[in-house]
Amino acid sequence: MSRYAIGDKVRVRRAYPPGHVRTPSFIRGKQGVVDAIPGAYPNPEELAYGRPGTPAQPLYRVRFEQGEVWADYAGPAADSIVVDIYEHWLDPAGEAS
Repeated sequence: MSRYAIGDKVRVRRAYPPGHVRTPSFIRGKQGVVDAIPGAYPNPEELAYGRPGTPAQPLYRVRFEQGEVWADYAGPAADSIVVDIYEHWLDPAGEAS
C-alpha cells in the first residue's frame, strides 16, 4: 500500500547517511509533487549489501520545478525534473525533514 497518491505534495528527507544511498543529494530537502507510482520494489539500499531488500518499498516518480532544485535556475518557470524516489525518503510537504 502506498502512503502517497498522485498529486500529493512531498518533501525529500534531508539526510546524508553513510553507505549506498539511491536518492541524489541535489534533491534532498526539496519539495515536489507525486507524478506516478510505478509499484513496489525491493529496497536497493539493502540489496547493495546482499540483503533481501524486504519489505518492498513503493517507488514514486516525483516532479520538481527546476527553480525549486537549482536556486540560480534561469530557464522557463514551467521547466521541471522528474526523479524516482523510494517511499522511505519522502515526507508530506508540510513536515520538516
